[in-house]
Amino acid sequence: MKQTEIRSYIPALKVRSYAMDSDTTKKTLDMLGIGCSIEALADIKSYSKKYAMDAAIPMVTTPSLSTPVQVLQYWIAEAVEVVTAAREIDSIVGRTIAGSWADKEVVQRVLERTGRPRPYGDDTDIPLSSWNANYECRDIVRFEEGCNVGILEQERAGKMLISAETEKRTAAAEALAIEMNNVGFFGYNSGTNKTYGFLNDPNLPSYVTVAAGAKSDTKWSTKTFNEICTDIRTAMNALRTKTGNLFRPERDAAVLSVSISCMEYLSVLNEQGTKSVYEWIKSMYPGVRIESAIQLDGANGGENVFVLHAEILNGKRVMDQYVQEVFRLLGVEKKAKGFLEDYSNATAGILVRQPVGVVRYTGI
Repeated sequence: MKQTEIRSYIPALKVRSYAMDSDTTKKTLDMLGIGCSIEALADIKSYSKKYAMDAAIPMVTTPSLSTPVQVLQYWIAEAVEVVTAAREIDSIVGRTIAGSWADKEVVQRVLERTGRPRPYGDDTDIPLSSWNANYECRDIVRFEEGCNVGILEQERAGKMLISAETEKRTAAAEALAIEMNNVGFFGYNSGTNKTYGFLNDPNLPSYVTVAAGAKSDTKWSTKTFNEICTDIRTAMNALRTKTGNLFRPERDAAVLSVSISCMEYLSVLNEQGTKSVYEWIKSMYPGVRIESAIQLDGANGGENVFVLHAEILNGKRVMDQYVQEVFRLLGVEKKAKGFLEDYSNATAGILVRQPVGVVRYTGI
């Protein structure tokens, strides 16, 4: 076995730091147990730096990054807000501001004129015309939402570039708007009240299932351009027939409300690839608006639906949404450590004033 040569020996208490200078050679470093190539040694000399030649001194502080990450961050000024589904009841029906926040009901008078002419005779009784009145009532429901902002909360939120009071007020307004939209579609049942929506007003006609296509399926996802157009044409003709030609689809304004899951099937093209269902509707029925809402998905026992209603019939709106207060500040309470605010709204939901002006189809 070859004996390993001892390169150097440094007695105790003699071990110390070594400062390299121009006289440092590779042999010197080798004797001290420092491995270094000739090229690296030349670089070190050129930088004229000092290096510790003994064991590394233990660290006293906790190891960390040389630069704190906080100073390397760019904060985007605009916050991304969590979104909610689009509120479409106003787009479909519109909104009528009527009554006051304190009212109990919205009442619609229904007036029918009566009379039956008879053949004339000098000695016969004169047939008399008359009228008959009925009343449709809808209960007003009121909702409230408030916000409480503390001084410390406000100060800390400000350091995050957020206005606590503004965000809470906006959240309250949005929550009230969402609830009003829900009532607009589904009404509100508190036990004994009568507040209904676009999908459940008692005056609405029953759903009719659309005809099956060539694939023995009623769903638009399986239907061709012609088959989907046939469903729309059938609805237009049904509405014309129900109204005794008071509604003329080629001339009058109407709203076609479609499940959002089925809206894209209005882009199905004809065999020539030159026209979509949507374009066909707009060319055949220029007065028809096409709207969509997520609430129409599965609206009839899990089946997607579309609703066609005339906007005006005999000079009167076919259906309306009666809103008393969109957003009302009820009061502000100033406290020692902040403030409390309370807001409210009020709505009577949807009233189908002329049921004859509505047709509903399911199974699409």
